Amino acid sequence: MIAIGGAIGTGLFLGAGGRLAQAGPALAIAYAVCGVFAFFVVRALGELILYRPSSGAFVSYAREFMGEKGAFVAGWMYFLNWATTGIADITAISLYAHYWSLFTPVPQWVLALAALVIVLALNLVSVKLFGEMEFWFAIIKVGALVVFMVIGIGLLAVAHPIGGTVPGPQLIFDNGGVLPNGLVPLILVVQGIVFAYAAIELVGVAAGETKDPEKIMPKAINSIMWRIGIFYVGSVILLSMLLPWDAYQKGESPFVTVLSHLGVPAVGDVMNLVVLTAAMSSLNSGLYSTGRILRSMAASGSAPKFTGLMNRSQVPYGGILLTGAVCVLGVGLNYLVPAAAFEIVLNFAAIAIITTWGMIMLCHLLFVRKAKTGAVLRPTYRLPGSPITQLVTIAFLLSVAVLMWFDVPAGRVTLLCVPVLVAALVIGWFFVRKRVDAAQVLGETDENH
Repeated sequence: MIAIGGAIGTGLFLGAGGRLAQAGPALAIAYAVCGVFAFFVVRALGELILYRPSSGAFVSYAREFMGEKGAFVAGWMYFLNWATTGIADITAISLYAHYWSLFTPVPQWVLALAALVIVLALNLVSVKLFGEMEFWFAIIKVGALVVFMVIGIGLLAVAHPIGGTVPGPQLIFDNGGVLPNGLVPLILVVQGIVFAYAAIELVGVAAGETKDPEKIMPKAINSIMWRIGIFYVGSVILLSMLLPWDAYQKGESPFVTVLSHLGVPAVGDVMNLVVLTAAMSSLNSGLYSTGRILRSMAASGSAPKFTGLMNRSQVPYGGILLTGAVCVLGVGLNYLVPAAAFEIVLNFAAIAIITTWGMIMLCHLLFVRKAKTGAVLRPTYRLPGSPITQLVTIAFLLSVAVLMWFDVPAGRVTLLCVPVLVAALVIGWFFVRKRVDAAQVLGETDENH
């Protein structure tokens, strides 16, 4: 269910509308291409998991195959990803809550803080409660999508008019064609799609606390591919056949657009609840994963000692609280610049996820090289097409980073901040390297903790 929750989120429920209006029906192709690369990343991670399960996930593998510096960069970039995504999530939750008149008078920052406190408290209780929450969040998201797709296919089958438009495949080809705005808008939406797929690597973090990972992980990972095919690619094709691509707009769920054209009562309320659930799910996952990653790093000396602290329920509360503290900064952003808070943090999260996925592929490449010398043994569950698969995926991720330059001003400003980020990592490494060396002497790594 974590694999499902990771692959379906606000990137589909909310973001697909604006992307359809920008790129047209060809958006389905972009989702499919990005989905293949996302699958390669999680499949590579799956092979590393079966080689050696660890709740430190790719930070643990970066330590083994790239050394402590690699683990330091992997861990803190992943922390940056989820800390900024957490800020984006609490901002999204407060915006969604304002949809209902009951919450309209409540300031945005108060709602953001309330969402953070609730999810943080539930995450600190036990890993079982985290799993239970994620299970129900996933059921709401998948259930909503399945119901919509059944309704959509039914409307297509009987050619029932939607807001005066007769649905059908002709809407894909007659209204300016598959690429109505040309190739450039399609290429530019790729970075947003990559961010929409972010969180599928959570499967790797959860594997460290999973019973029988050898049996469960291949099933979970393999199913991601068909989920992406049905829920993302299938949804976009269906949406393109129900209404013309230019009927959709940024800031409105495409599912709400279709159902409101049908005059379905309370459709906005239902869909708003679903996107609110998706944002809560993302925040829940971010606190869970950074807690485990920071604990792994604390054991090796590359994160503050308190981030490795565990409570009676074996929850790494120190790391979870640190992520929560950074999210509190997001509450401040919601107070100071409520209109721009979401855009500011989203691009930093995109840079961090590109780095994380790139490092997973690099770790796997080094793992395969080591396996060829006989130093390690590859499991039977493998990433197909190695080493070409890893190299092509890394090249794709680099091209996505380049595309951010053309996203003016947010993407360009983010790329201009990358040297500052690199400098912060270098300075950080000099601060912790003595502690890392001491931990290595004592043999204090996450593998034997």
